[in-house]
Amino acid sequence: MGSVGNHRNTFVITTPLYYVNALPHIGSAYTTIAADAIARFHRLLGQPVLMITGTDEHGQKIQRTAEERGIAPQIHCDEIVDGFQSLWKSLNIAYDRFSRTTAPRHEAIVREFYDRVWASGDIYEGRQQGWYCVSCEEFKEERELLEGKRCPIHTNKTVEWRDEHNYFFKLSKYQEKLAALYAEHPDFIQPTTRRNEVLNFVEKGLQDFSISRLNLDWGFPVPNDPDQTLYVWFDALLGYMTALLDSDSKPTLENALEKWWPINVHLIGKDILRFHAVYWPAMLMSAGLPIPGRVFGHGFLTKDGQKMGKSLGNTLDPFALVDQYGADAVRYYFLKEIEFGRDGDFNKTRFINVLNADLANDLGNLLNRTLKMAGRYCGSRIPDVSLEAFADDHDLKLKGGRLLEQVQSAYEHLAFSEACEAIFGLIRASNKYLDETAPWTLFKQGKQTETEIALYAVLESVRLAGYLLSPIVPSLANSIYTQLGFEGDFNRADIGQLFPFEEHGVWGMLTPGQQLGEARPLFQRIELES
Repeated sequence: MGSVGNHRNTFVITTPLYYVNALPHIGSAYTTIAADAIARFHRLLGQPVLMITGTDEHGQKIQRTAEERGIAPQIHCDEIVDGFQSLWKSLNIAYDRFSRTTAPRHEAIVREFYDRVWASGDIYEGRQQGWYCVSCEEFKEERELLEGKRCPIHTNKTVEWRDEHNYFFKLSKYQEKLAALYAEHPDFIQPTTRRNEVLNFVEKGLQDFSISRLNLDWGFPVPNDPDQTLYVWFDALLGYMTALLDSDSKPTLENALEKWWPINVHLIGKDILRFHAVYWPAMLMSAGLPIPGRVFGHGFLTKDGQKMGKSLGNTLDPFALVDQYGADAVRYYFLKEIEFGRDGDFNKTRFINVLNADLANDLGNLLNRTLKMAGRYCGSRIPDVSLEAFADDHDLKLKGGRLLEQVQSAYEHLAFSEACEAIFGLIRASNKYLDETAPWTLFKQGKQTETEIALYAVLESVRLAGYLLSPIVPSLANSIYTQLGFEGDFNRADIGQLFPFEEHGVWGMLTPGQQLGEARPLFQRIELES
């Protein structure tokens, strides 16, 4: 069946290769922010990491969109790709590879993979009849259709009747092998709700699917029949492999799979689950290749409790949102406020309240006032306190000591909201501790040692919180570390060497006497528009 998951120390995560029929929407941004946070966490661990994103650029939908715009498909694709790359830049997405399915290198990989599947005897010619949704690039069963022959996903689009001779992939042959894969590797599809959807789909019986189209110019020709064009999904999934090639490598499967395969996590929206959790592993089995470690299908986003859509006039423009509030604000809200895997909602009032409460008040004010006290009472240096000064049951030391394990487990399970909750548990405890110990009173009483112990405990807790939050809010983490007197950048690929996890992830690593940076507001409070 082929091994599952990556047994090397490397870590590879992919976003979907986004379809370029239109500029990126908030859903694409959400998946990419999540993938970026996981990649950044694994870089903190010191692992060699590859984060892959990119675009799926073939198919009838693209051809028609370009025709409607009166431009060549490639020009349309290039324009939309610019939009994706510029949004990823403004969201501070540290991707390593951007895979485009129109790249010549990609065609070489697709041809070689097709030849392997052909050699396995898993491709045959047949007749395809049925209702086809161009927006999904997928045939639909009649029972799935809505009234008026409309697509259940693109509810404002009617399906088209197709009757043509195509090449098919023998998916039905892999029914039992897929069932065995899901049974032996229960974590392969996550979360559990998505796994159950796939199990139900597969149990009903798998049908072979067409991997070519007639009368379509925009795509790669079928290697053994140039009159036909390869189906967009057969080509697009292989874009993950093409992305593994080093820029100077010859585009062969051997070179693509040499260092980074198999991929650890495919992060996707739940609407493309079937392609990644059923078609893709079957194609890989046919080609005799190892299966990726996990396919995680996250939920959909709504706005003010309603489905988003142009027809409803309630879309959420990710470009405008980042422009107005900054990357860290957007990243934090979507990863903290939504349990990853479930559907989630954006509400502007809630968005602003969460950011003000957590980032401006609880975290920002805590760092600001403590730094100012350290400036006045400790000569702008880390208080001169040894760890022995803290009893084992000291509240912040105790909470800080447990934090690493909690947060590591949360990130590994893609439970971002849990990670944030644990980290802010320490922040809230630090605020309470600061109010109770009142270092300003201790200082006035001439209790210098007690003053320094209190300030060290809080500064160290903020540092640890900043470090563990860095995958989610890297710019904020940079600001915290700079104000604490560190030099370095959480955007660096070698961050795990610069600030090692086993050292910086532990409570009590601040160096006594270290010169502090200048105290600056960490996060500007957002005023609610009346």
